[in-house]
Amino acid sequence: MTVNIARHIAPRPDAVQFAEQLGDDLAEEIDDLESSPEMIDFTLNSAVMNLRARCVVDPRAAAVETWEAAVTAMQLGSALFAVTGASEGIIESRIDRKMRSLPAIGERSTADAGNWLTAFWLAVICREQDRMTQLCEIPLERLRAPEGQYDEYIYHWVDTLQTYWLRRPGLVEKLTATFEASNSSVARIAPRDLLDGVLYPPINLFYHFVRKDEEGFSPALVEALKLHRLYWTLNEDREADIDGSIALGPLAIACLAYDGEIPIEVESDYLPKHLLQHSWLGEFPT
Repeated sequence: MTVNIARHIAPRPDAVQFAEQLGDDLAEEIDDLESSPEMIDFTLNSAVMNLRARCVVDPRAAAVETWEAAVTAMQLGSALFAVTGASEGIIESRIDRKMRSLPAIGERSTADAGNWLTAFWLAVICREQDRMTQLCEIPLERLRAPEGQYDEYIYHWVDTLQTYWLRRPGLVEKLTATFEASNSSVARIAPRDLLDGVLYPPINLFYHFVRKDEEGFSPALVEALKLHRLYWTLNEDREADIDGSIALGPLAIACLAYDGEIPIEVESDYLPKHLLQHSWLGEFPT
């Protein structure tokens, strides 16, 4: 039996115009990257916001503009780590339907584990396996942020995902370490409600996925979406925040499960149908 989890956020009267304006602004930011590559982290944030805005007005991701928004965000996520992975030379990256020549900028603090997770989720959702591999080959130490920015669990989590995708040994031990470090009695930096409602659920979902737990995956996904909704409806400011429009981490893990033929007995606008089912895959170069 399929469970439906209603999304809390509804389009405002000006939602379409807002999304279109975000898209126009993003296109200008992307055009400026060849002369200002150091702005790529800011542009990635704009692209993710644009994707969320598109999903507000197109909750099933049935429009090609929504798929383009997902692809553009994914391309920028990969480009962030490409241009910060070299200190000289030009990085050729396809972004927003064009090949861009981006000067390398060397290491930046924003090329960290948090943005790595965002980039990886986007690559998973877009089924960009080569980009997933490139991201997973980035050394973990390169992703460390200044002390005090993240709990240690995030590095165990990145290590777990890299180990899974590259088929390295030690997956069980690394996932166990991730569980232990993400416990609210251990984590000290992430707020408790953020940890429980947004950061931990993808880890739990991944556990059911790697175990090929067909009976347990959909209930865990239902729980993840309910926790997502609970977090984003805690107060009026959060409820109006576009960041809650989709559940990016759970969506990415659900994409892995869908491709692995694990039944997804959950429907929700937090998981846009055509992103989950990769309906637009191959429509244009990525």
